[in-house]
Amino acid sequence: MEIQEIRKIYKQTEQRSTIVMLLALPVFGVVYLFFESGKKLMDVPEISEALVWILASICAVGLIFQYFQFGQKIKLTFGEDELLEKVKIYSQATNQRYFILLLASLVSSLGLLLSKNPVFTLLFAIVLVFFSLAKPTPDRIARLMKLKKEDRELIRLASRPE
Repeated sequence: MEIQEIRKIYKQTEQRSTIVMLLALPVFGVVYLFFESGKKLMDVPEISEALVWILASICAVGLIFQYFQFGQKIKLTFGEDELLEKVKIYSQATNQRYFILLLASLVSSLGLLLSKNPVFTLLFAIVLVFFSLAKPTPDRIARLMKLKKEDRELIRLASRPE
């Protein structure tokens, strides 16, 4: 019973995280390749230096915010006794984290499109690192929530295909 619910939540979380990455990567890739080609395919408005740094700051703040917000949400699992409730909290925190990372990736793509400033490429690379480090895996879930051995095994079982 409980393992089926955990499996469902785990799979939904994993699928959502994959979809978000699949949305973010091509957007930035197209923008990056557009400017690397050197061809002028469309008119892009020039933006002020101040706006460049505002966009870069928004992206950086988003990266910092998602890190600390995720940590705060995970701390909520320490007060829960039921594994299912812990997994629900983890799933919600991961979904919020990935949404913020998607926004940061879109801001970095927009910043690169409008300014051609390489700082946005660096910011997107950092977003990719967070995407990679935040990907839900049974070991990561168990480690972050400091699960007991039997709960770790339930998570591992729930992550396997039926």
